[in-house]
Amino acid sequence: MGSLLLTSCGFGTEEIKNQFLDLIDREISSLKVAILTTASPTRNHNRYAQRAMQEFKDMGFRHIDFVDIEFDDPQILMDQDVIYINGGNPFTLLYHGRKSGADQIMQRRAAQHVVIVGVSAGTLWLGPDINLVHVFTPQMNTMGLTDFQALGIFNSPIFPHYDREDLFPDAEGRTIEERISVFESEENCKVTRLRDEQCFSIQLQKDVSI
Repeated sequence: MGSLLLTSCGFGTEEIKNQFLDLIDREISSLKVAILTTASPTRNHNRYAQRAMQEFKDMGFRHIDFVDIEFDDPQILMDQDVIYINGGNPFTLLYHGRKSGADQIMQRRAAQHVVIVGVSAGTLWLGPDINLVHVFTPQMNTMGLTDFQALGIFNSPIFPHYDREDLFPDAEGRTIEERISVFESEENCKVTRLRDEQCFSIQLQKDVSI
């Protein structure tokens, strides 16, 4: 089975990098890495995607490519050892994942020997749905989506950037925690809070919870 590393900001700390490297059990220089850039409007020119490329190189990876599932054949993902899903707009990622068939490929890959790193929107896409994103930032839904079901590779709702009040201003002055608590009560669920300098590492099994 595959492994997940769920983050808000990618390899933002040495601890997160080390947790990622702990998931690698083969010679790094021979592994193929795909950096999925679709969630960002600037795609592979996104500074975080560029930074990820350099970080992979610094760790010793030699076969690294940007992949955009809006334009590239998602079958490319079947041949990768590491899939790094960059951040951006989760609605955009959800839309193009469905349209391209990348969602089914990702679900298949998660059951195989692959390491998948989620970053912000990428982390959200790997989870059960992005309902909480629609509650917090409905203006991001420029695709007009009404079905917010995501990949479901793990089954607990998650909220990246939990410690970034500046990213999620509320007209009523509520904190992130207060708004999540209301969501949990209304949806009868438990949301996993993910801070910027935090990550969750998961060895995948069927119906994974975190």
